[in-house]
Amino acid sequence: MTVLYVDADACPVKNEAIRVGERHKVPIRFVSNSWMRLPEGELIERVVVPEGPDEADNWIAERAGKGDVVVTADVPLAARCVKNGALVLSHTGKPFREEGIGMRLAMRDLNTHLRETGEIREGGPAFSKGDRSRFLNQLETVMRAARRMAEDK
Repeated sequence: MTVLYVDADACPVKNEAIRVGERHKVPIRFVSNSWMRLPEGELIERVVVPEGPDEADNWIAERAGKGDVVVTADVPLAARCVKNGALVLSHTGKPFREEGIGMRLAMRDLNTHLRETGEIREGGPAFSKGDRSRFLNQLETVMRAARRMAEDK
């Protein structure tokens, strides 16, 4: 069965993930380091992991696999989940794929270095209505593909 995992800390598309997950009748697991307010529903589960670096990422990566969907902006987590066979989508609707994940990791590392050295100061473009719309469309597409994968398991 497909499970929708959401890396919930600072995720701006929680409601959209719920809407699509409930439409597809799949369990939705919001994983974070602290309790957060979410709508109640029989498919919605809050998973609060202990404080610490990468605890939420580790929890998701240890469980997500073929036929599952992961929503995250964290590139290293995305790489781990893609390697496990999960379909991974950023909150802006951009998919993480095996053939491009190495370049995204390299760009992340480069941008981290440039921020640390003061070469760049901003974190990137603000989240937009277009990003939200693209996310909804892509999540619907990815969810269908994941359910087909899960049936083939």
